[in-house]
Amino acid sequence: LVIDFTRSDEAARWRVVDDVVMGGVSSSRVVPTADGATAFTGTVSLENDGGFASARTDGERCALEGATAVLLRVRGDGKDYRLRLRDDVVYDMPSRQATFATVAGEWIDVELPLADFELKWRGEPVEGPPLDPAAVRSIGLVIADEQEGPFRLELAALRAR
Repeated sequence: LVIDFTRSDEAARWRVVDDVVMGGVSSSRVVPTADGATAFTGTVSLENDGGFASARTDGERCALEGATAVLLRVRGDGKDYRLRLRDDVVYDMPSRQATFATVAGEWIDVELPLADFELKWRGEPVEGPPLDPAAVRSIGLVIADEQEGPFRLELAALRAR
């Protein structure tokens, strides 16, 4: 178990970084839910050339050594999200990303092979060394891709396989 989203203090470990950093007006937050999970929730707006909301953990080694995949237990809203892995906590650097779909109102298990994570910078693919699971220092969530409007992604667990 890498992240137990049922811990009452888990939401406090996450930092929000929305498109307001570039003039947009999207907003998000990470909060505990009434049923013991953690929710990444908010609104994506395309105004002012915006269009993304994100949250991440910072500056800690994540227990991914030897892993070949990440497993998520989520309940979504039918929208697509990205899981982002970083080996550096500097914000404006490339990150490894994998997209996953959700089913509105249903808890599902999502498996994301680490080999499927693409190195991207500002949404565009870039070249770089292979992902070293032992070097991952930050895990993040992103909603983008012109998915305007309210969103809600509930999380129960993130595991390494």
